Amino acid sequence: MVKKLNTIALLLLVLTFFACKQEAVSDQVVKEKHRPQYHFTPDSMWMNDPNGMFYYEGTYHLFYQYFPGSIVWGPMHWGHAVSKDLVTWEHKEIALYPDSLGYIFSGSAVVDVNNTSGLAKNGETPIVAIFTHHNMAKEKEGAIDFQYQSIAYSLDGGETFTKYAGNPVIKNPGIRDFRDPKVFWHESSKKWVMIFAAQNKVMLYNSPNLTEWALISEFGSNIGAHGGVWECPDLFEIKVEGTDTKKWVMLVSINPGAPNGGSGTQYFVGDFDGTSFVMDEDFTNQINQDSSIWIDYGRDNYAGVTWSNVPETDGRRLFMGWMGNWDYAQQVPTKRWRSAMTLARSLHLEKIGADYLLVSKPVDELSKYQTQKGNISSVKLDKPVTVFENLQNAYVELSGSTKAEVEFKFTNELNDEVILTLSKENMTLTRKEGLGIEKFSDKFAGTQVAPRKSKSEAFDLKIYIDQSSIEIFADGGKTVMTSLYFFDKSISKLTVSGSGGQIDKGTWGVMR
Repeated sequence: MVKKLNTIALLLLVLTFFACKQEAVSDQVVKEKHRPQYHFTPDSMWMNDPNGMFYYEGTYHLFYQYFPGSIVWGPMHWGHAVSKDLVTWEHKEIALYPDSLGYIFSGSAVVDVNNTSGLAKNGETPIVAIFTHHNMAKEKEGAIDFQYQSIAYSLDGGETFTKYAGNPVIKNPGIRDFRDPKVFWHESSKKWVMIFAAQNKVMLYNSPNLTEWALISEFGSNIGAHGGVWECPDLFEIKVEGTDTKKWVMLVSINPGAPNGGSGTQYFVGDFDGTSFVMDEDFTNQINQDSSIWIDYGRDNYAGVTWSNVPETDGRRLFMGWMGNWDYAQQVPTKRWRSAMTLARSLHLEKIGADYLLVSKPVDELSKYQTQKGNISSVKLDKPVTVFENLQNAYVELSGSTKAEVEFKFTNELNDEVILTLSKENMTLTRKEGLGIEKFSDKFAGTQVAPRKSKSEAFDLKIYIDQSSIEIFADGGKTVMTSLYFFDKSISKLTVSGSGGQIDKGTWGVMR
């Protein structure tokens, strides 16, 4: 939900479920066709990767790749928005503009609480943004060293930024794709660590002060998926659920080369000593069997990274991705604006047998936006069961079981369909372009497949449906799929079927 954009009106309707009369519910009036109602979107024009995310004095800051001149990619700026709860966002002024060193590509931001940078002179706390300068003129001349790392700093809590006079702080050694720095403080070594993508691997540098950097290691040139260029890495420490053991997780986005085509984000689990990242032995065996492990098997979660400076009292590792895919992102049928972010998610590391699994869960803050709730009682799926209808911007939580397959059909009043199929082995999602929309890409429609990690007859699902997206968290977030859809009418009905299956219980409602 974005202030200044969303108009919410109450429209009364009556929903009947199994011949039981429900309370009157309300729906939202959508201001613009396909405009999400509870996902972040730019006020207008083009957006892609989330950048520079940090928490400071009660506020979550989100920066993002932004081009204010068109609804397709162009000279990159950093857009800016803030939130108190990760759901409702307020647009701010553009934070960083292109300059003589180039466009402002992806990066991160940190709160320099000890002023290690020396950029604050009067007791302020510097917020330091670290980003890639992309020199388009050099690229057009045929050079390969046209990307390098630079910084900017804010002394007013992230409201405004000043670019560092000594940019770039890391020069390009002769690598064509040399970008997307993510920085964090490594307490044991008392240094800042930067990880960024370097074509088919990541490079790690460290610094005592955010301005002077030294190369310390590399990782990944022969590990994981390599169907495209590596981008937007992240590296963080996280506790293994139910234990006192801590591991380090590395995220790496790749385009193309994702499991269902186009863009996607893989991850690695291991240890980091302040210098080198080494994969855990069990995870090495795991990736040798699967070749790559993915944070989300849907086609529309890319370039995601995590927030910095989240208080220890909160304890969450908070994540957000760009809800898009480079196969068709610049062709989707939106007019004034283009692209949205995923829901904010908390990440958890679980170990199931010998396998590590990075689990994604929608943030708890979403619950306060859930209204007009209804309950679903136990029912056999001997024939199709309508869970809800005449609802837009819905969420649903279901648990049940199946000995074969259960089909979840999401439809609208024009009978356009997004179909989710769940078996013990796999979860598949099939989307069809809306009947009333001119076909915009040969790569959009089709079926996406995700392996179910639980391999169980029992299932549980949390599903969030917005005006042009659906996000599915299965089996406690162990299997996740994020997918766009574009229909003339929004999804408003869910029907479940599957011989031998049943729904045990569930809830549904509207995201307000």
